[in-house]
Amino acid sequence: MEIREAVAQDWDAIWPFFRDIITARETYTYDPELTFEQAQAIWMSPSSSPPARTTVAIDAEGKVLGSANMYPNRPGPGAHVASASFMVDAAARGQGVGRALCQDMIDWAGRSGFRSIQFNAVVESNTAAVRLWQSLGFEIVGTVPEAFLSPAHGYVGLHVMHRPLRKPAL
Repeated sequence: MEIREAVAQDWDAIWPFFRDIITARETYTYDPELTFEQAQAIWMSPSSSPPARTTVAIDAEGKVLGSANMYPNRPGPGAHVASASFMVDAAARGQGVGRALCQDMIDWAGRSGFRSIQFNAVVESNTAAVRLWQSLGFEIVGTVPEAFLSPAHGYVGLHVMHRPLRKPAL
């Protein structure tokens, strides 16, 4: 598996799993009615505004297995904290794609001078993602109760997860 910068032509391969994930309404707060073009603007636009970037994980044959986008969590005084989103094709789950995408993002954030990484809305019933992020050094720093409506689990919390990249100043 290789992680590389996404190019515009990758969107056609990302869209099917992006659409499946958001229409399932289990792991993302994106509007499930997003069109192809709206979703493309959201997912692919970070790559046009450095230091943000969009990446894809591809197999040996060049098939897109998953994608990530990464960016400053907030502008201005919050721009020293990175954030990211990750999506993996259902056929590639459990093969280390999400881990590889996140490790690449952590490395990028460190190289780019961010002090930490914050994930703003990790659905608490998405236990596989929560475990993965925790195994990569993220901690749950808070949970907004009942902030997400899951078709399978009802109202569940959204975790805010954090990972330092630099030791805090004393």
